[in-house]
Amino acid sequence: MKLTFSAACIFSLLMMSCSSEKVNLSPVSDNLRNDLYESSNDLSKKTATLAYQSDISNLLSTFPKFNNKLLDREVDALKSALNGYIAAISNKDIKKRNNFYKSYVNSYIKIQNLRKSLTSDLDNILNRYMVRLKTNVNLLESLN
Repeated sequence: MKLTFSAACIFSLLMMSCSSEKVNLSPVSDNLRNDLYESSNDLSKKTATLAYQSDISNLLSTFPKFNNKLLDREVDALKSALNGYIAAISNKDIKKRNNFYKSYVNSYIKIQNLRKSLTSDLDNILNRYMVRLKTNVNLLESLN
């Protein structure tokens, strides 16, 4: 009798564990799926942000020096503004990001005016750096 009862219990447990369950349509599972989707989007956004920030940092570290004191001073101001801009993005400080962005724009405009005194070779070099910086900053702005 004991053996039959034990066998019946085991058989019923096996049948219940193998039975199929209905699909769960609760909002909790939908939220989990949305969170996973948002996490993957957030990860791709963070990756792109990091790539643009790295490119800007690399450009700033290799930025050439010119024999024009005013231009070199403004390039230093541009570097400072962009370093602050990158730090503000990393810290998610919107107010500082906007302030550093305005400083960057002002320095960019001043450099564009000062480059008129350069030779064509130096102007081409400066233009190459400025275009790449502006492209990466604009891409960062589009992400944030």
